[in-house]
Amino acid sequence: MPRAATRQRKQSFLRRLITPVIAVSALGYFGFHAMSGELGMVGRAMIERQVSELEAELVDLSAERRELAARVSLLRPESLDPDMLDERARLNLNLAQKNELVVLRPGHRYDIN
Repeated sequence: MPRAATRQRKQSFLRRLITPVIAVSALGYFGFHAMSGELGMVGRAMIERQVSELEAELVDLSAERRELAARVSLLRPESLDPDMLDERARLNLNLAQKNELVVLRPGHRYDIN
């Protein structure tokens, strides 16, 4: 009877380690970037800090905008405030009347002619 012509090879030790090494490497790579990547755990804390800083800045800017809008509404023709008009004219033209008292504040630049 003829012997079988097929021959089985015994898998080497290194060949059995290829798949687990690749899997562990992939898990390590993605785990590292999940922790320290731009959108990872560390990056998330930085993003949350930036969001809170920007929200605080938004509150300040919104308050400033409301204040400016209120001042502009006083200069509209339909609701013109004479005191506001007088204040803006004097500031822009640098004028005062003879019977007025002018108070100069320190730290401001005045153009006196």
